[in-house]
Amino acid sequence: MSDKAPTSPVSRERSREIKRLSVILAARQARRLSRVDLAEMTGLSAATVTALVRELVAEGYLIERGPGAPTTGRPREMLEFNPRAELVAAVSLEPPRISCEIADSEGAVIAHRVARLGANVVETVCEFVLDLVGDNLPSLRGVAIAVPGVSSNGAVRLAPSVGLVEAWPIGESVQRRLGVPVVVDNDVNLMAAGECVAGAGADVANLLLIHVADGIGAGLVLDGKVRRGASGAAGEVGFLPLGGAAERRYSGVGEFEARWSVNAIAERVVALNPGRRPESPVRELSRLAATSAPARAYLDEVLGAWAGLILSCACVVDPGLVLLSGAAAELDDPALGQLQTLVSARTPAPTEVRRATLGNQAVLHGAISYALSAAVPRPSLP
Repeated sequence: MSDKAPTSPVSRERSREIKRLSVILAARQARRLSRVDLAEMTGLSAATVTALVRELVAEGYLIERGPGAPTTGRPREMLEFNPRAELVAAVSLEPPRISCEIADSEGAVIAHRVARLGANVVETVCEFVLDLVGDNLPSLRGVAIAVPGVSSNGAVRLAPSVGLVEAWPIGESVQRRLGVPVVVDNDVNLMAAGECVAGAGADVANLLLIHVADGIGAGLVLDGKVRRGASGAAGEVGFLPLGGAAERRYSGVGEFEARWSVNAIAERVVALNPGRRPESPVRELSRLAATSAPARAYLDEVLGAWAGLILSCACVVDPGLVLLSGAAAELDDPALGQLQTLVSARTPAPTEVRRATLGNQAVLHGAISYALSAAVPRPSLP
């Protein structure tokens, strides 16, 4: 009687899935390669590669392109990875709007839509993605959702603009409905990731992005990775105290952002120049400061407060580069230069201040990057 234990069907299936993922990852990386190339890159046998390639061609992952360039011996039949075989959805909650892009595995956007955000966030996200991806639903591999709040393990809190102050498992709920991996993160974290992929931070591995809107948040990238902290609240700089005894706020609005966000600046701009609220309060303040002493004095206050915020962060994490996003990116060149001078005079290490360059597209660039990373996980041994 043989002492050899029977192979578990579960183990066989897991082993096959690992090999399949290895082939997909190699094809995604190379884009165009032969079966021999696949065997060399994955370490799999020729017979295993042949069987998996046959399966992946039938599923649309790989496209047979015929003989490659002449070499010694018989020309190799070439395969090309089909980026449309893997689609991802990048969703951004920007109350009162929701925007969504469907992209392929190369990041090329194939569908885009903006609509009003409904009362039920999960229902709105699921219906929006399903409607936009349409008949391509079988190719959907992952979803990334950007939220204006704190996210940890897919649960969102401190997002008053979408009605979420206490934690609510958006990610788990959407994943259960759509049946694909779902990544949920703070919108400013995704902006930082987007700028690293395709914007002003593409040439660096460390940066701090500060986004000024109705609230104020920061996204931190160190050693090429977005850092979120123990509970996902890293970068919630809007909650920095202004001095004195800080009070716990359950409204989701921090002390610093209550005084130095777009809403606060807009109120002062209207007081300085009575009339309708300007569409771009920071840009209007810079314009008024050129001819109005009170406006000039208030602009100095704003720049001093933002410089203090940058310094507080730079002294702890030494990002080297700070990107200004949202309303902060609307500073004119003289004001930006003044902010740089204020920072340089007091920071313990060189810290460059630049404008972010992607604007509203930063979140979606970051979300596409996240969703692509979640779409085909790297195989690991059981």
